[in-house]
Amino acid sequence: MQKKLLLLLAVFALVSSCGKDEIGSASDTGGSGSLVDIDTTGSGNLSLDSYERRVVVVFSPGGTATVTGDSAGISAQISGNGVTITNSSGSTVAYILTGSASDGYFKVYSDREQALALNGLSLTNPRGAAINIQGPSSQPGSGKTVKLLLNGSNTLADGPSYTATPTLEDEKAALFAEGGILLTGSGSLTVTATGKGAVTSDSYVHISGTPSIHASSTNGHGIRGKGYILIAGGTIDVQVSGNMKKGLASDTLVRFDGGQTTVHASGNSGYDTASLSYGGPAGIRAGLAFIMNNGSLNITVSGQGGKGINSNGSALFNGGSVDITVSGTDFTTATDTVSAKGLKFQGDITVSGGTVTSRCTHNEAVESKGNITITAGELYGYSSTSNAVNAKNHINIQGGYLCGHSDGNDGLDAGGDVTLTAGLLYAISTDGVHKAVNSGKGFVFSMNGGTMIAIGGLEKGADLAVSCRQTAGWRQGSWHTLAAGGAEYSFKAPGGGSGTLVVAGSGDLALTAGTTVSGGTSRFDATLIEGGSTEGGTAIPLTSYSSNK
Repeated sequence: MQKKLLLLLAVFALVSSCGKDEIGSASDTGGSGSLVDIDTTGSGNLSLDSYERRVVVVFSPGGTATVTGDSAGISAQISGNGVTITNSSGSTVAYILTGSASDGYFKVYSDREQALALNGLSLTNPRGAAINIQGPSSQPGSGKTVKLLLNGSNTLADGPSYTATPTLEDEKAALFAEGGILLTGSGSLTVTATGKGAVTSDSYVHISGTPSIHASSTNGHGIRGKGYILIAGGTIDVQVSGNMKKGLASDTLVRFDGGQTTVHASGNSGYDTASLSYGGPAGIRAGLAFIMNNGSLNITVSGQGGKGINSNGSALFNGGSVDITVSGTDFTTATDTVSAKGLKFQGDITVSGGTVTSRCTHNEAVESKGNITITAGELYGYSSTSNAVNAKNHINIQGGYLCGHSDGNDGLDAGGDVTLTAGLLYAISTDGVHKAVNSGKGFVFSMNGGTMIAIGGLEKGADLAVSCRQTAGWRQGSWHTLAAGGAEYSFKAPGGGSGTLVVAGSGDLALTAGTTVSGGTSRFDATLIEGGSTEGGTAIPLTSYSSNK
């Protein structure tokens, strides 16, 4: 696993050093030596039979914990319901934890991998972590993977103050490990943290199988894996309310291969004494990359300066569904501003599959400091006040579906070119001042394929190599149907605003207003239906469009 992680970090360094047209390309989504090269062999099939020794720990409410089993070379210090294990046997050990205690903990010192089977465990430590997995006591900061097999209903909780942490040791969460954490099984785990984070590993956190996990913290991150976070299965619910805290946080990679994950962050921005700067909360913070391969992810962020997904690196959306709502305002001081945004990436955003929806009330819904590329799948961004979809460099639509809807700025805005060669583009700007599609100064919006619906008009000088028509007679809040090249797209026009409606596509173009639509494929928060059955409506005359006006 360590070799895989080192390879992963080396690839991140290589990706970060590439030119802007190479970062986050489709070739980075799989294969040996790629961003997704993580060894997951056997991770979903944890068996205690593979461990050389077995120890049973039973916690007793109001009494003293008991430790039994194959204990040769394994010492146990017991103080009430506080259990500290030192494994110097050289063997791998499976610990079966059961019972309950409101003033207890389980701590292990070991240089070997271990497994914990939580069998109906309820454990609270008022002075620190409920479960604390360390490396050998002679090597602070080191640690091997701990695999947690969840059976039945289990609960862990810390206290408001960590007062018993030994010098030179870390203890960062109610469930903490120096090494990696694998959570699997078919049971449930509820982790409630008030002092620090809920679940933290100084290596990685990997969730597989079908567990149900609820992690909440009022003073720390929900789930943090310093090396990476990989969610491959299960039902995960994360809630954080502390200032500047993240639902899921990693210094490198956050990746989804499956599962159903819900994240809510309600804290505000604040001053970070470690970085000496202001920072905000986030649903997910991925230091170097975010990858969505499968599963569902739902994020809501309500605090000031909050972000749905935030990263210094790139985003790859290959499948699954992502739904983000950011409702908080920007956080401002006399000298600093922390902006509230839906998706914020310093690198490229690539969508090659799945569905991505991002809504932001007070700033950009989707922002890349690199390029945004759509080859397949669906990306929808809505902002009530700012650009809906923004790229510092270029926006390239090579397939799939892209919608940017702004009620206060441009629908799509790029510092470079905006290019449509295939797929569907639906762009909206309703404020009467900005454009549906806007490229950077000295750059151009060009279209040589695909289908476009643009409410609010295009920038002057657009290069349109396909049939293009316009009308000012679109109806606010009504369904319209565009026939283009044998396909039909029904779209609900915004309930307010004005400006020119521009449509473009292959073959003859025909527009009908006031249609009734049923069936078909719904996209962009149900504002567009592809291939539905339509009835009624009134034909809207279309005239030739020239972008030189």
